[in-house]
Amino acid sequence: MSLACLDGAVMPVAEASISVTDEGLLRGDGAFEVLRLYGGRPFGLDEHLARMGRSAANLRLVLDPEAVRADVELLLREAAPGDALLRLVATRGGRRIALLEELPEHAPTISLASVTYAPTRILDGVKSLSYAGNMLATRLAKEAGADEALLVTPHGRVLEGPTSSFFWVRGGELLTPPLDDHVLDSITRRLVLEETEAREASCTLEDLTGAEEAFLASTVREVQAVSAIDGREIAVGGPLTARAAERVRARIQAAVGPPEPVG
Repeated sequence: MSLACLDGAVMPVAEASISVTDEGLLRGDGAFEVLRLYGGRPFGLDEHLARMGRSAANLRLVLDPEAVRADVELLLREAAPGDALLRLVATRGGRRIALLEELPEHAPTISLASVTYAPTRILDGVKSLSYAGNMLATRLAKEAGADEALLVTPHGRVLEGPTSSFFWVRGGELLTPPLDDHVLDSITRRLVLEETEAREASCTLEDLTGAEEAFLASTVREVQAVSAIDGREIAVGGPLTARAAERVRARIQAAVGPPEPVG
């Protein structure tokens, strides 16, 4: 877990460095992706590389996704990780970074607090390094006594979590905010839409007062049930949340294969 790949060379993380003048550092000018590794095998690598390529193109950043793929293969071969996260970064200074991270622990359920957030239209479709606003939203939510933020526009439209997609249930129907509302085209969001009967529909905080279930979906979380929004409790353990979690996990296991035997 202490190895990184920098521009095609594997080295200890402590030895990997970029210039302090790299605009990826100075201005957050770059693209990134985070993959989850299951027994050292990445899930959705092709999809993540494709989105990273689109992000780079939209930023007018030169990037060869196949060079990033080669970095991933080299790092995984050298490090032989188990369950972990793999962060891929491309900076304006021309650096490619592949970095292994410990898989964070997530509780079965999570509480949310709404935070007003205005999406940056020019960065639509871009997973950029400029994530300070998202990280601040999480801190503001924690200051309000919740676990995570639920981003809501100044006009009251519910969007997503700072690093996750948002799904909710009304009248027995699974819903999620549409891409037209400027939410991230999340790979796990796509997976939930493919594996369930969920559909896109704009919603407001007022709409959520009638939510029967809710959950966050992301590469890191998979599916995580929401227990409260702005202090209002939501029933957990509902059938649509459980079904989404089961189908996402089954799809992942089918892609990466069964766990390696222990011992």
